Amino acid sequence: MDIKHISSGSEFEEKIGYSRAVVCDGWVLVSGTTGYDYSDMSISEDVVEQTKQCLKNIEKALYEAGASLNDVVRVHYIYPNKADFEPCWPVLSQAFKKAKPAATMIEAGLLDEKMKVEIEVTARLK
Repeated sequence: MDIKHISSGSEFEEKIGYSRAVVCDGWVLVSGTTGYDYSDMSISEDVVEQTKQCLKNIEKALYEAGASLNDVVRVHYIYPNKADFEPCWPVLSQAFKKAKPAATMIEAGLLDEKMKVEIEVTARLK
């Protein structure tokens, strides 16, 4: 069994001890990903912008694994404020319009008050 670890360079990966994604036996497991722009560790105050950035971060990890958003079969959305979920639907619908993954939305607190969304996905390599 070959396992490949993918890092985004986020300081959280090193501090907490995890990978942005792990590729194993044809699966790509992407860790919960927030709306930080890892190039400068900035984060928007707007939940829709954070959601867009989450998807960019996930898309980059999937690309490094040899997959894309179209290969996602499972997604978990985590919002500290469930009222923030609906305004993000157009962005999420666009991102997953082809994949149409099984999905769950959870309302839960996140590591940092600045974080308004965290998204975790599982993809299947072709």
